Amino acid sequence: MPLIRLYAATHDGHTARIAERISARVETHGAATDIRVLQGGDEPDTAGADLLALVAAVRYGKHLPAAEAFAAKLAAIQQSTPVALASVCLTARKPNKRTAEENPYLRKLIARHQLNPVAAHAFAGKLDYPRYRFVDRQMIRLIMWITGGPTDGVSVIEYTDWSTVDSFADQLAAAVEPVAKAG
Repeated sequence: MPLIRLYAATHDGHTARIAERISARVETHGAATDIRVLQGGDEPDTAGADLLALVAAVRYGKHLPAAEAFAAKLAAIQQSTPVALASVCLTARKPNKRTAEENPYLRKLIARHQLNPVAAHAFAGKLDYPRYRFVDRQMIRLIMWITGGPTDGVSVIEYTDWSTVDSFADQLAAAVEPVAKAG
């Protein structure tokens, strides 16, 4: 049975939910999964893994530091173990900001670390103003004002298109399918 190891770099927990959904969907295809939450300083564990996937939150225009550090390490192992990337950000709430070519954060992550993922996608995250601290709420309101989103400071909106998350998971399962047939 092929194994996909998922690494989640999450700030508010929504990215971890997306990783859990990917895991559940991949398992319906007969592959095993293992989810690990990045704490910083983590090393890619390739033991027994047929694919490593990074699911990374974007905060204030940058992937979380743990995700950046981990992506740099993925570059060194991608020749022997395929990698996949998913970026979670509010920018991806716009349909034209969801692919690796269209999403600036995902595109820059791939270029900066010279990654060649078998699959890459940006997913819209969750806006949860009441959960944010005062300073964060004001910063996110400013970002939303610049990008044409809600600025009321009280909205809770889950922008994630779960069918797109499922499609990404299907891509991951398909990427390890030859391993399952060979084994």
